Amino acid sequence: MIQNYFYTLLFTLFLAVGITNAQEPKNVSSATIENLNFYPNPVTNGKIYITSKNSISKEISIYDVLGKLVLQTTLNVNNKEVNVGSLNSGVYIIKIKENDAAATRKLIIK
Repeated sequence: MIQNYFYTLLFTLFLAVGITNAQEPKNVSSATIENLNFYPNPVTNGKIYITSKNSISKEISIYDVLGKLVLQTTLNVNNKEVNVGSLNSGVYIIKIKENDAAATRKLIIK
């Protein structure tokens, strides 16, 4: 009988420790890009414009729905335009990085 209580207590402790560890966040960056705006979406003219509060360079990566990188470029301080005319019509994921801040959005090309 005491042995059953011991195993039950041991199992409960093991389960509690496992749940506690599972709820701890994994070094997730919470930095976001202030006043991020990109337009037009959906894209019809083959170009998108990306602006934000900070006038610093931005790293742009565009992925298809399968996660394959299809376009990667860097926008300098004076350039706000990305040419996406080479991409086929469809739904894409755009990732914009500005220093340590990053944002991910859905991009539709018609």
